Amino acid sequence: MTDTNEKTGKGTVVLAFSGGLDTSICVPILKNMYGYDRVVTVAADVGQPESEVKMATDKGNLIADKHYTLDLKDAFVKNHVFPAIKANALYEGYPMGTSLARPIIAEEIVKIAKKENAAAIGHGCTGKGNDQLRFDYIFRMHGFDIVAPMREHNMTREWEIDYAEQNNVPIPVKKSTPWSVDENIWSRSIEGGRLEEPDYHPPEEIYHWTAALKDTPNEPEIVTIGFENGVPVSLNGKKMSGVELIVTLNKLAGKHSVGRNDMVEDRVLGLKARENYEHPAATVLIAAHKDLEKLVLSRAELKFKNMVDDQWAELAYMGLIHEPLYHDLNAFINKTQERVTGTVDVQLYKGGLHIMGRASPNAIYSMDMVSFDSTTIDQRDAIGYSKYFGIQGRMLWQLQNK
Repeated sequence: MTDTNEKTGKGTVVLAFSGGLDTSICVPILKNMYGYDRVVTVAADVGQPESEVKMATDKGNLIADKHYTLDLKDAFVKNHVFPAIKANALYEGYPMGTSLARPIIAEEIVKIAKKENAAAIGHGCTGKGNDQLRFDYIFRMHGFDIVAPMREHNMTREWEIDYAEQNNVPIPVKKSTPWSVDENIWSRSIEGGRLEEPDYHPPEEIYHWTAALKDTPNEPEIVTIGFENGVPVSLNGKKMSGVELIVTLNKLAGKHSVGRNDMVEDRVLGLKARENYEHPAATVLIAAHKDLEKLVLSRAELKFKNMVDDQWAELAYMGLIHEPLYHDLNAFINKTQERVTGTVDVQLYKGGLHIMGRASPNAIYSMDMVSFDSTTIDQRDAIGYSKYFGIQGRMLWQLQNK
């Protein structure tokens, strides 16, 4: 850790605050090393455990000059999770969680910074991860200076733990179990410590949402997801709010160990990182939604939407929610979702899920026409079509094989 080029600002700095190691030590650092007069902390509740929200609130009130805790669960689900479901949003194969939450947190922090007449906004992101970019993008849009002690002073987690102990800052990690956890209603990510080693087998203790396979039920369970215009609205026939449905489904799917990812992913900067995730409800809802789309969207729509979904996921992963293309993609996606209404039955069992059936009033499907026993379609009509099918390839093959 170096102490060169310290900023010496005065006035108020608003700090994105989780109560974890990085943001906790930022409070004394922003005063002692940067010279700010006031540190205002802002914690966002996007579905973490109540104990974590309380911890962040209590700690912010204890160590900061002023603290805000914002309940953003409903807005997060409506404005970021639901669009992700509509877009079948997977980044390199897993349902994103952290990246979806950062923009709404950043935008609410900007509101507080304006209210407090802050000179700058601070965060505890490192210079190696993605969150620095997601936060900086929003903060810079609104013209705020950014203070990022971890990045600017090249801090290590061991140094941070020692600094916290020296400054009597309570922290939730120790050197023996240095897991870094980011949790919201949609996803739980675990990294740090030996988890950074690609060949290290993660201990069962890192998982909190998904049961170990040996502890899962020995009988499968079927859940029915109801969708309206691409948005999940019911579980097993019971209408639920987005927050209630996701929380309930997290528990149902989690007990069957559905929704774990242990993977090496490509960060925005190009670094590969080993990441561990839990996302039971997200896994089920995206799989069910994608299956329902196959019943109601045309082949051409599905083919094009696959490309749109991939691009949407990449922009969302980067946090570029104000990129014009992001809005363009949403316009197309939302148009397709006008017909994505129906139900999907999903079987949960021993870490896996299987789509058992689906139904929709908008299905582009005719049991009569597709049946081998039906004469609604005269099979003889296909003879002429067959004669022209693949004609150019046949002609070329014949020329080359005379």
